[in-house]
Amino acid sequence: MNDGPPDAAAPGGRLVWDLPLRVTHWLLVVTVAGAWATHYAGTQWFEWHERLGYATLVLVVFRIAWGFVGTRHARFASFLRGPSAIVAYLRGRAGAEPAGHNPLGALSVVAMLALLLFQASTGLFANDEIANAGPFYGWISQETSNRLTGLHEANSELLLILLGLHAVAIAWYAAVRRRRLVPAMVTGRKDDVPPGEGIASSRVGLALAIVAAIAVALALAIRAAPEGTIALF
Repeated sequence: MNDGPPDAAAPGGRLVWDLPLRVTHWLLVVTVAGAWATHYAGTQWFEWHERLGYATLVLVVFRIAWGFVGTRHARFASFLRGPSAIVAYLRGRAGAEPAGHNPLGALSVVAMLALLLFQASTGLFANDEIANAGPFYGWISQETSNRLTGLHEANSELLLILLGLHAVAIAWYAAVRRRRLVPAMVTGRKDDVPPGEGIASSRVGLALAIVAAIAVALALAIRAAPEGTIALF
């Protein structure tokens, strides 16, 4: 999919965030919120909790892969910076605001992906000590599953804290820095982006191929996993 002439300016600014990245971002909002809600809704919602966990895992793995082969500002190499760049940004000495993630936002992206990946991965092995367990429960012992379940629950608390900080940061940028980040993640366009910093294509075909490959790999792994029975005593 081509979004127009290379680096084309539009009334809403230049295109910075590609379509796959934006769709992934908002789908993660839905799947994470849904997984959290179904976890506390009771055991009858476990199947939905499980499905939302699968979706989250596919989306996170895709985002990590997209960080290497995606469009310019989606790539980790374009926004990950060292400690000195982060300190300079915090002190207001970093110069012009980058078109993509700023050095502090980059840390948030990496932390969020790491926690989401850990959460979704441990869920594959976890159990509720009643009747439900993740699809990979049969590959490990009950003791190991219980440990991973504890980590799964503890990590969910860290994830909630990070999500809260993320929301606060967005509000702070809107109120103090006068930079509205949410509309940019909807339209993909940002104002005040210099010529040559925008992107021309969202590379949707490549993104769909990667998502399909990840989903098929996960489905095959789940199908190959041995069945396990939860030991209640």
